[in-house]
Amino acid sequence: MSSIAITDRHPTFAIDKLGVLIAVLAAVASFLPFAAFRANRIVLGEAKGIFAALPEWEAAVLAVVLAAGIGIALFRTPTVWRLATSLIVLALLFIAIGHAGTFLTPPGDRIARVSPGAGFWLLIFAFALLAADAIARLKLKPWTRLGVLGVVAVFFAVLLGSGTLNDLSILREYFNRGETFWREAQTHLALALGSLAAATVVGIPLGVLCHRNSRLRVPVLNVLNAVQTIPSIALFGLLIAPLAWVAANVPGASAVGISGIGAAPAMVALFAYSLLPVVANTVVGLEGVPYAADDAAKGMGMTDWQRLVTVQFPLAFPVILTGIRIVLVQNIGLATIAALIGGGGFGVFVFQGVGQTAMDLVLLGAVPTVALAFAAAVVLDAIVEMVSPRGVERED
Repeated sequence: MSSIAITDRHPTFAIDKLGVLIAVLAAVASFLPFAAFRANRIVLGEAKGIFAALPEWEAAVLAVVLAAGIGIALFRTPTVWRLATSLIVLALLFIAIGHAGTFLTPPGDRIARVSPGAGFWLLIFAFALLAADAIARLKLKPWTRLGVLGVVAVFFAVLLGSGTLNDLSILREYFNRGETFWREAQTHLALALGSLAAATVVGIPLGVLCHRNSRLRVPVLNVLNAVQTIPSIALFGLLIAPLAWVAANVPGASAVGISGIGAAPAMVALFAYSLLPVVANTVVGLEGVPYAADDAAKGMGMTDWQRLVTVQFPLAFPVILTGIRIVLVQNIGLATIAALIGGGGFGVFVFQGVGQTAMDLVLLGAVPTVALAFAAAVVLDAIVEMVSPRGVERED
């Protein structure tokens, strides 16, 4: 006697584990202040929820979209839906906070300040996490990831160019310091990229030398590890006295910009911090070159230099480039501290804002620093994947 199995044809809604965290964060954020209104840049702000910070219809639309986004995050929905939803919600949040600035600011008032509230930032974090998770699950190709980054950059360029965000306090701080902002941006990039270039020029040959001479490897890596343990502010301070002595006693040193304070100690400190990742990754990359490839090159009669340039270095390059990526992201963040010793950069706004209890001025320095570090990480991750040897394609 045969039995007939009856299956439940009703759809089951499976819960996504990470989605639970995202949904909880977004739900909590929805009840936190979306924006803060202040009569001027120094006084305490008045917290405004979503329905108090926006016109009723905009607040209702945003609430519905947030509810839909929470639902898609909570359940195991198609990954493409999750990515599209996260990007749409993030775009609407930035547009909404710009409209909140306009809605809350009295007409003609140039003193009042409207800042994003804790709820806005927590919502941004929650749906950015959803977007990152979706991108990781989709395993997007490098060019596709760069394309997504480009779309995000274009969106913000259009948003800023349209004036939607002009009534937010961070943009008002920018309008008051536009010329200074771009000058410090150039200084910040010069410190981060200049120290990276110097560390690459010195670190790669030093890494090759450490790879070939095992007796040299241990002391060099130990010294570079010791440098990494010194707090950045302490290292900047330690460099003031010797560089001041060099500027005073070495002919021409002062003329080329060497001094106890300013960009010189900042550049030297960032260079010192940059050496370990470059040297260590060079050693690891060369150690990982397959013996068979090197032995085949040796059997073809190649010299040590020829094997290094044509076989070993190309195979080790993805690992070396990973070290360069670490250095660039690290230096973009550390360059902020250079402002403490007169080195300039976005840290100027951060420390001015802290001193004046003006958090919007802090954001003027912090937001572009974070954006630069994020963009650098995405771009170099994509490049590393492009230059890495392709594995055997998996069969379905």
